[in-house]
Amino acid sequence: MSEIHYMTQEGFDQLKQKLDDLKSNGRQEAARAIAEARDKGDLSENAEYDAAKDAQGMLELKISEMEKVMANARVIKESQLDTSKVTVLAKVKIRNTKNKAEMVYHLVSESEADLKNKKISVTSPIGKGLLGKKIGDIATVTTPGGAIDFEILDIFF
Repeated sequence: MSEIHYMTQEGFDQLKQKLDDLKSNGRQEAARAIAEARDKGDLSENAEYDAAKDAQGMLELKISEMEKVMANARVIKESQLDTSKVTVLAKVKIRNTKNKAEMVYHLVSESEADLKNKKISVTSPIGKGLLGKKIGDIATVTTPGGAIDFEILDIFF
């Protein structure tokens, strides 16, 4: 059974748009690259043809993976969520207990994660450590650099 992917309506719409683009434009470009390589002669010794076929295979794999995510996506409305604890789609203000640095992260599905925009996946080490915590709780997050303690300062949507 596939894993359920909780996401915002915005994230779902963006994923659908990317998938539609890959199915139309991506497949057209792959077919064009294969046709150009095929026109260059003997296919048994044509590295450009092999590369184009490999690229097509990777494109189809990506499309397949995105279709699985879409099939198992559950769009959640923020009004339905509980603000008493950290859940998917929550925005969490945390403080590193060691260096006192404060950060705000938005916990999202893996397909919506974007660290530049402070959106972290609920499956990331920090996301896993924060899930289920309440304001005032200490979340211990195991990272490659060691354990880090974060105090939950606020939960909002």
